[in-house]
Amino acid sequence: MSVTLYVHQAIARSINEHKIETMFGLMGDANLFMINDFVESCGASYIPVAFEGSAVLMAIAYAHTSGKTGVATVTHGPGLTNCVTALTEGVRARQSIVLLCGDTAVSNHLGLQNIDQREVVKATGAGFEQLRSPETTADDVANAFFRAEKEKRPIVLNMPIDFMWKETQYHPIIKPIFKSEALVSTGDLFDQALGMIMSAKRPLILGGIGAIKAKDSIVQLAERLDAVLATTLKANGLFTHHPNNIGICGTLSNAAAYEMISKSDCIVSFGASLHTFTTDKGNLFKGKRVIQISDDPNDVGRTFLPDAALISDPKLAADNIIYWLNEAEMPGTGFSKELKMNELMQLDTQINHNLCDGYINFCFALDRLNEILPKDRILVTDGGRFMTEVWCRVSAPDPLSFIHSANFAAIGQGLQQAIGAAHANPDKTVCLFIGDGGFMLGGINEFNTAVRTGIDLQIIVCNDSAYGAEHIQFRDRQMSPAISEFKWPSFANMAKAMGGNGFTVASNEDLELAVKLMKQQSGPNLIELKLDPDQVPRMRR
Repeated sequence: MSVTLYVHQAIARSINEHKIETMFGLMGDANLFMINDFVESCGASYIPVAFEGSAVLMAIAYAHTSGKTGVATVTHGPGLTNCVTALTEGVRARQSIVLLCGDTAVSNHLGLQNIDQREVVKATGAGFEQLRSPETTADDVANAFFRAEKEKRPIVLNMPIDFMWKETQYHPIIKPIFKSEALVSTGDLFDQALGMIMSAKRPLILGGIGAIKAKDSIVQLAERLDAVLATTLKANGLFTHHPNNIGICGTLSNAAAYEMISKSDCIVSFGASLHTFTTDKGNLFKGKRVIQISDDPNDVGRTFLPDAALISDPKLAADNIIYWLNEAEMPGTGFSKELKMNELMQLDTQINHNLCDGYINFCFALDRLNEILPKDRILVTDGGRFMTEVWCRVSAPDPLSFIHSANFAAIGQGLQQAIGAAHANPDKTVCLFIGDGGFMLGGINEFNTAVRTGIDLQIIVCNDSAYGAEHIQFRDRQMSPAISEFKWPSFANMAKAMGGNGFTVASNEDLELAVKLMKQQSGPNLIELKLDPDQVPRMRR
């Protein structure tokens, strides 16, 4: 049964019909009435942001940690252009989000905020869906949600402002996603892959983000083979606590783990694209048989050409391999017994306690924070040279509780994604590690958003008062790094001024005191680690 509504009401109701209860956004002329109806008539939550791109970033993290479609809204012209970096991040993160974007009136081609919004969106790699007419409102909204889930990327729904107060006959429309049955590879390709696995003496099983639902079967396969387990960066935490786990594979491996990977003669990859960081530009996988298994054909051969590839459901593929290993009565290889866990637990970077006064050792601080911060946490990192040391020293409990925010290699996106993750998981503590440059670029915009919404957020600002990657390049060429260095205001004091809690940490004693005080405070907390720019470890590549 249809009812007569204004278009802005029909859009809000259509969003809510897709079981969306949270929207991130910044209101303007073209979306304010839609937002108001979403809150007042649908009883849903609207999280207002300070900068348009932040809404998209929050929706990305919300989608990643909740498994639902993230929703954001901005107005026309500069509202959209301020989202270009965030949309690109969402495309490369392959997250399903819908951005409800206002557009100037069709008749007003001379409007100050008029721009070809389709072309702007196209440049980011996101999808574009046009609100065609008042009569097609529900169908157009349904198309946007359908495409976001099916295509696993942001879809921008373009909403002309002159439609908003037009009447339409509304009835809800939801378009189900029809998925093909799970595939199991058979035939010559499977036989070829199985032969490589059966002949392996030192097999390694690699889990990617596409293998989360197959975890139990993959672990059973590793145990059946006596194989070593490793993950990609995006799947960080997938095999946490398993005795065969050596952590992240590739440039982020420590020396002992890298050696174990080098010793392997066969790598069976599940749900991973085999990025150059995972393979160390192919160097780590040289001389090995590589079998790539994924239900996404786009993963296969994109950055590394395997010896065999199976387009298959990872879980069913692992189960099928186990079945044939058992049929053949293949013994385990014993490779996992070569693991030396005491060496694998050692981290490469040595902790230098001989620092000048006024600085804390970065590695020591990370190790201590890893012990102190809640174990059932969501770990978020911003971009910068500090991030790889965080990835290697601060653990995430599982891949859906880990966000690295660097798919576009941009800094200043971490705090926004931390806020989005917190709203998707109100029962968990979100821990964000961010550099001083990233905090000034994007974090300072949204710290008060975290305060206003009262989320459980612990922020660690890694403040070396410099753009670290550039500082290193000047030092390497025996040049002055002065123009890469900054005298920032106190981040701890800034946090207090914006309604949160702030703590300056320049020594081990300061860190212990800050952690003690954090436990007594509610609301977002910020720890500012004072770091010597010449003592922060280099980025692991």
